[in-house]
Amino acid sequence: MDSRRIILRSLFTEKSTRQQDASNQYVFAVDPRANKRQIADAIEQLFEVKVLQVRTQNRMGKIHAMGRYSGRRADWKKAIVTLAEGNSIEMYENL
Repeated sequence: MDSRRIILRSLFTEKSTRQQDASNQYVFAVDPRANKRQIADAIEQLFEVKVLQVRTQNRMGKIHAMGRYSGRRADWKKAIVTLAEGNSIEMYENL
């Protein structure tokens, strides 16, 4: 699987910003089929950093209804990546 297809986007929330400052952790939305090793390899290749740990969460899509029509958002996967001391991802630093 290509590294750019594994990492879909980075997630910028208040909680992810606190995690970044406190414990050098970054949060990404990733392909639901990717495993932890593939996610770690993709982060190391794309951002040239050393990954210590990857934690993942499978998030269920919300159910929405409008009148008599109902639908559901897609399920997705979140990855929390811990980097080694001294490593950082530049796109987060510019916010």
